[in-house]
Parts: sequence; C-alpha cells; structure tokens
Amino acid sequence: MKTDASGSWMPFRDLPKRIHLLMFFMLPATCASEGAGDPELRAAVAKSLPLLERSSAIAIRERSNCFTCHHSGLPVMTFLAAREKGFAIDEGNLATQLRFTADSLAKGRENYLQGRGQGGAAFMAGSALWTLKLGGWKADETTEAVVEYLIEHQKERHHWAPPSVRPPAEESPFSATYFALEGIRHFAGEAQKSRLTARLSSTLAWLEKTPPGTTEDRVFRLHALHAADAEVEGAVADLLATQRDDGGWAQLETMETDAYATATALVALHRAGGLPIAEANYQRGLVWLLRAQLPDGSWHVVSRADPFQKYYESGYPHGKDQFLSITAATWATTALLDALPPVTRDP
Repeated sequence: MKTDASGSWMPFRDLPKRIHLLMFFMLPATCASEGAGDPELRAAVAKSLPLLERSSAIAIRERSNCFTCHHSGLPVMTFLAAREKGFAIDEGNLATQLRFTADSLAKGRENYLQGRGQGGAAFMAGSALWTLKLGGWKADETTEAVVEYLIEHQKERHHWAPPSVRPPAEESPFSATYFALEGIRHFAGEAQKSRLTARLSSTLAWLEKTPPGTTEDRVFRLHALHAADAEVEGAVADLLATQRDDGGWAQLETMETDAYATATALVALHRAGGLPIAEANYQRGLVWLLRAQLPDGSWHVVSRADPFQKYYESGYPHGKDQFLSITAATWATTALLDALPPVTRDP
C-alpha cells in the first residue's frame, strides 16, 4: 500500500492494483484481529508453491552454468519446509536443485583449493554450502575444498562480504557472513577444526561490535549470531523495534513496507531468535504477508539493484522484478509454513 511522506494513503493508479487493494480490506476480520488461521495460511502456500517449483526448474534450463540463491538455494529451503508441513512437492525437482548446487561447486573445486573461488566469491560459496546443508548433503572432497577457501578468504576483515552491491539480497556483510558460517560449521573436516575455531572467534567479535544499518543487516546479523551460538536477545529486540504499525518491515527507513523485508524478518525472528509463532508481532507480520500476496499466488517487490547480467525469463511473474520477487516469495512462503503446525506422519 502506497503512502506519502506524511503516511497518508495514495490510491493505486491501475485497475489490477485497485482490485488487489479491495481484496486487502476484504480479508476476514478474524484474520486481522486474531492472527492468521491455518486455512488462510495453507491456501496462500498452495498458491505460491507451484510458481516456485516451475520457476526454479526453468532457471536451471536457462542458466545451466550458474547457481543462484534466488532460484536454487532459497527454493530448497521452502520446498523442505513445505514437505515437513504436509504439502506434496516435486521430489524430482528438489533432488535436481541439490545436485545442480553440488555440481556447480564441483566445477570450481581446483579454484577453491587454490584460494580463488568462483564467481560470487564467498557469498556464492557460502550460499551453496548452506543449500547443501539444508538438503542433508554429505561432506565430500568438494565441500572440503569450499570450506578451506572460506576459512582463509577475507580473514583480515574478520567477516565475509559479498563481491558486489546488489540490494537488498546481496549487499550486506552480515548475510555473506551468515551463509559462510553455516557452511563451514557444518562441513568442516577434522583437519580444519582448529583454524575454524580461530575464524569463528574473530567473526563473533565482529558481529557483536558492528551495528546494523538496514533491515537486511538486522535480519542476517541475528541469523549469524545464532549460527555462532551467541546471545541473540539484543538482535531480536533491534529487529522488532523496526516493525511498522502495519505489521511489516521495509528494506530502508525511507521505503515502503514490502514482502522481502517482512518475510526475512519473520523467518529470522522465529528460526534464529526463538520468537513464538503465536506472539503478536509475528502474527501481525503474517497478516501483512497474506494481504500482500497477489491473486496469482506471487508477491511483487520492485528491484533496486543495477542489472549487469543478461536478462532472461525464469517463469516467475513481474518481469524485471522477477528475481527479487521470487526471493521474497521463498522467504514469505517459508514464514507462512513456519506458522503451520507439524504434520504427523505414519511410521
């Protein structure tokens, strides 16, 4: 919903968005006053999942030489969460995404051993290891080589930083640091443990003393502190303090509330910060996400990153905004899934 600098409502200029706005205010009153109910959550997830599955499969065909967090790593997170909550997923596509991720790293194994890495540097290496960790991938010679690279890469900084600034999902040293921490802690071999301990110590000191500046910083600082087994109470309070009156979050103070910032905040608060799903702040965020979902099951977030790669259609809606929008959708769908009760399966 658009507002001017004073916070006053500004009407949408095109009919589809006017219809979406009408649906926004027609949500059941119980959802707005009591939180998000299971039927609403399941319906929203059921609309989102087919878009994510189709687009993730298309992206591999269109960019077979390039692992991306937005079309492989993050969808794996969402597919696994959906399966845990009783949704049928395309198991073949999930397996393909994991194999594609492992193969992408394997192509650069020698470069990792020589300290050069691949395109995307620590951000790509950490994100790919994080994806394999989620999927239960077993450690092998490739993961060992990537861990070796991450332990030594940017050691003088005491953290990891992305190689380029592409807001919001690839600009923060906190996000690069979180993914690297998750990967090396999970896949490090015995011969790497002593150097890993030293790297973790210096990274934790950096995390504790470095203030976040954006929602992306706050979200992934919380994730990284949790990954380092550190205290997270202050980071939780810091992130909650920036929640808006409408229940959501914005990427920057000067921007409108959006699905990417809101969803990433909710997942971090629950998974890393331990915020209960029933807590009022989480429920307000869920309601905002349900209202922001479009009738086709997608979420639309406008990109503010400068494009530098050749454009291609991935099958997700919203044209030039599709890559940030699918990123937002994976986090949003995961936040909705986290709010659903576990499914009891037969032995």
